[in-house]
Amino acid sequence: MHWSLNRPWTRRQLLAQAGGGLGLVALASIFADQGHAATSDSLNPLAPKPPHFPAQAKSVIWLFMNGGPSQVDTWDYKPELAKRDGKELEGFDKNTGFFTGQVGPVMKSPFKFAQHGESGHWVSDIFPHLAKHVDDMAFIHSCHTDSNNHSPALFMINTGMTRMGFPCVGSWVTYGLGTESQDLPAFCVMSDPLGRGLPKGYTQNWGAGFIPSIYQGTWLKPQGEAIENLKPPAEMNDDQQRAQLDLLAQLNKHRQELTHPEELELSARIESFELAYRMQVAAPEAIDITRETAATQAMYGIDDKKCAHFAKQCLTARRLVERGVRFVQIYSGGMENERSWDGHQDIVKNHSGFAGETDQPIAALLTDLKQRGLLESTLVIWGGEFGRLPIVQKGGTGRDHNPHAFTYWLAGGGAKPGMSHGLTDELGYKAVQNKVSVNDLHATILHLLGLDHKKLTFRLNGRDFRLTDVAGRVVQEVIA
Repeated sequence: MHWSLNRPWTRRQLLAQAGGGLGLVALASIFADQGHAATSDSLNPLAPKPPHFPAQAKSVIWLFMNGGPSQVDTWDYKPELAKRDGKELEGFDKNTGFFTGQVGPVMKSPFKFAQHGESGHWVSDIFPHLAKHVDDMAFIHSCHTDSNNHSPALFMINTGMTRMGFPCVGSWVTYGLGTESQDLPAFCVMSDPLGRGLPKGYTQNWGAGFIPSIYQGTWLKPQGEAIENLKPPAEMNDDQQRAQLDLLAQLNKHRQELTHPEELELSARIESFELAYRMQVAAPEAIDITRETAATQAMYGIDDKKCAHFAKQCLTARRLVERGVRFVQIYSGGMENERSWDGHQDIVKNHSGFAGETDQPIAALLTDLKQRGLLESTLVIWGGEFGRLPIVQKGGTGRDHNPHAFTYWLAGGGAKPGMSHGLTDELGYKAVQNKVSVNDLHATILHLLGLDHKKLTFRLNGRDFRLTDVAGRVVQEVIA
């Protein structure tokens, strides 16, 4: 017996081929268990896959307020703070926040609140544009998390674990559903463009962890070319590039069939070369916001220096989901402290500044999605990694970290509009009613996309891993 390239098989190759065949059978079984058919589409890791059950949401735009926005100064109105302003918070555990030696008394919100919309939801005056959209939002006021430190809290809200090395939400979603667009990345990430740096944990926040790297987020650089190496070398024409890719794919597939038939990472690498080739035409058009009308650009605030950077990113996000991109995440704020929503020293300056950068663009995004009929199929998410304490941090007029209570809101994509779920105590210190963990939030996001968080698994070292680990429940109350 001879191999197809007229080379005799060694005993090692024979055993490898036999073992690989059994591996493929096992892989087909795994795909079947996960609801994925082992068809020819399996050769393309990003091919669209059916959800576990019918769902309204097809894509996600996650507006990540990096640093930890204060729930009691944004969406969770607490008049009791004004009544107890300057008084000590009895029974407070000084280890709740990050700066244990800077525990001050209760501090009232420096912002004014008013009720808006038919739902009558209370909103801080730092969000004059978003206040008009409360009837489109489903608020979750009882979120809580496992860490009071930025890095592990960021990993927790992005990956479901407080330590690095695990797939993020966007990676799990694209692993489970693939993508409608085969010419653009399935999962795109935009970071703060004003020189404030990346969030703590850097690219681990949108990494694929132990699942194939084709599912990791594609970072659109805030300065210069958004995607590096997108243009082919000047000396190479299209026919030459196509021939080069075909040869590379043939060699990789031959190696995979011969020695690693079960290796998903190699399949992902083959597809990544093809995706990069297709993106050369599609990506520049998708992120070119100058193609939008002057009225649309003005609605987002692109002509306003204060918010132009975030406005461009929100408009880009709409253009991406409109073209079939599955998951988009935008970070407001960079590394830490005054470069993000991390208002330790001066909550007025910090939150007024970042709200001013994001309020009009996000409101315009909701309006634009609704006008184009995309809000029904696009789940928009707003929130950060944790909340902030109702007390002042000594040495300033800001607030320390609070893992016990923070607010998220969802809009579109099957979320129930104009409702609020969960409660915090009278000072906004702890979630006390209908508490929602990060695992619960993730289970709900997956459910709105038609994915059962218990069935969306990846086998590693003999164990089935999932985004929600061994916890998580779907918050049915926020689903329309």
